[in-house]
Amino acid sequence: MAEETKILIVEDDYEIARIMRDHLVREGFQVTWASTGVEGWEEFKTSPFSLVLVDLMMPEMDGFELCERIRLESEVPLLIVSAKSEDESKVRGLGLGADDYLTKPFSLKELTARVQSHLRRYHRYTRKHENEEIIRYKHGLAIDFLNEAVFLDEELIPLTAKEQEILFLLARNAFITFEKAKIYEHVWQLMNVDGNNTVTVHIKSLRTKLIDTGKQAKFIQTVWGVGYRFIGEQTR
Repeated sequence: MAEETKILIVEDDYEIARIMRDHLVREGFQVTWASTGVEGWEEFKTSPFSLVLVDLMMPEMDGFELCERIRLESEVPLLIVSAKSEDESKVRGLGLGADDYLTKPFSLKELTARVQSHLRRYHRYTRKHENEEIIRYKHGLAIDFLNEAVFLDEELIPLTAKEQEILFLLARNAFITFEKAKIYEHVWQLMNVDGNNTVTVHIKSLRTKLIDTGKQAKFIQTVWGVGYRFIGEQTR
């Protein structure tokens, strides 16, 4: 399992990151290290990982926000590694989707045990769902998350990269309302500014391509004064 497993460490303390990286490499894992939250997010977006180790207190983007962003896109195991031992930090981190919380200092044996335990669960999960990559919804919509393709009545829909990212973000988190600013920051990886109409324009184009422009939304619903949510109903 280790030879095929890539682990991402997001940690701004060089010595701690080096110790964890060197130990996991000796255990046979492929390891990438990012020293800031932003760097970690960029690494995650460009390369597939089987597990992510995240520190909480980091420059540019803290571990809480990084965990939230990753969990919106993936079920990959997320392990928080932090010197913050307060229950409030643990509850917040786990509430954002982290799977485990290791308080510094910890032994390397414990690190290995936790990593291997979560990887076993994740591999069982992925094997269980490997034949379920295409999700079908009422009104003819089908989304192939694995091959990144969208179909309407069996016809491939030509979405732009940003339209697809928006749809995948909303569909992976169905019935959760996203503020426009959150969508923009997640998809464009930039801070939103007042008066930014980019998300509205892309949502309008996306709805047109999905033939979802009637008074009653079939897939993307506007939550007035807040943002948007995906309401497509899955078919069996």
